[in-house]
Amino acid sequence: MKPLRAILGTASASDKIIALSEGDDPRVVEGAVRAVKEDVARIILIGDGAKISALLDAHEGFDPTRIDILDPAHSSITPELAEALFNRRKHKGMTLEEAGQQITNRLTFAAMLVHQGIADGTVGGAVETTSDTVRAALQIIGTAPGTTMVSSFFLMLFCQDHHEVKGARIFADCGLVVDPNAEEMAEIARASAASYSALTGNTARVAMLSFSTSGSAEHPKVSKVVEATRIAREKDPNLLIDGELQFDAAFVPEVAAQKATDSPLKGEANVFVFPSLNAGNLGYKIAQRIGGVEAIGPVLQGLAKPANDLSRGCMAEDILHMIAVTAVQAQHGENGI
Repeated sequence: MKPLRAILGTASASDKIIALSEGDDPRVVEGAVRAVKEDVARIILIGDGAKISALLDAHEGFDPTRIDILDPAHSSITPELAEALFNRRKHKGMTLEEAGQQITNRLTFAAMLVHQGIADGTVGGAVETTSDTVRAALQIIGTAPGTTMVSSFFLMLFCQDHHEVKGARIFADCGLVVDPNAEEMAEIARASAASYSALTGNTARVAMLSFSTSGSAEHPKVSKVVEATRIAREKDPNLLIDGELQFDAAFVPEVAAQKATDSPLKGEANVFVFPSLNAGNLGYKIAQRIGGVEAIGPVLQGLAKPANDLSRGCMAEDILHMIAVTAVQAQHGENGI
C-alpha cells in the first residue's frame, strides 16, 4: 500500500482542516478520530453537538477536544454563514430568510465553511446522496477558475500479491458525467492527469479508452475518443496521452506491442479515461470486486476548493482515506483539482 501511505504522509504534512458534514454518524466519527490520531488532517465534525460528543467519548484514550464540533442549529457562526450564503446565491433569487433556513442543512453548512476559508475541504455522502452532496459543492464552492466542468475519478490501488503490476492508477469518469462529448472527455483527461500527478507525484500517462485500438473499428463512438484525444493534445502539448485504445492495449505492454506499436504509452498507462459513465462505473466495480483493487472515490475534480463524496456503504477506513485525498487536493488547490 505504498501509494496510500504516500498520500497519508502528504496529507499530514499539509496540516489542512477538513469538515465532515455527517459528524453524528459513528463511521464518520471513527474516521475522524483516526485522521487526528495519525495527523492526517485537522477535523471539524458537523451535527448535533451532544450526539457527536457522546460518540467521541466512546473512543477511550482519545481527547475529544482535539476535534472541533459545529452544530448548524446553534453555532455562533451560523448567522455569518447565512449572510454569506445569501450574498453567494442572491443572484439566483435566494432571500436572506431562505439563506437562514438553508444554512442549517449540514451539506450547505459544510460547503460554506469551505467557501469562507474556515475549512480547506469537505467530505460527505456517508448518509446523504451523491446528487445532494455534489449539488451543494457546485452551488456554493463552484468551479475552479479556467475550468469548464466538474468531473470525478476513482483512485485505484493495485497492491495485492496477485497484481502483477502494482501502484496507483486513476479511472475516470466513473461517478458523475454520464455521456461526455469529445470536448468534455478531453477536459476529464486533463483534469485526471493533474489529479494523478498531485496525488502520486508521478507523471501521468493517459489512455483514452474505447472498444477499438488505433483504428481497428469504425464507429461514431470511436471517433469521439479520437477527437477527444486530439483536443486534449492541442490544449496541453506536454500531456502524455494516446487514444483510442482498448484497455489491454493501454495496460499490458505485450498487448500494446502487438496492437498499438506506435503508442507512446507502451501499455503502461496510469490514467484511464472511459468514454462514458456506463463503461467507467462498470470498469471500476469489476476491478474492485473481481480484481481485488482498492477503490477510493468518487473524488471530485474541477471545484474551486475540494469537496468529496463517500459511498453510503463506506467504512471508517474509507473515510480516513478520503480525508487524506481531500487534504492533498487542498494543498494543490491552485491547480483546480
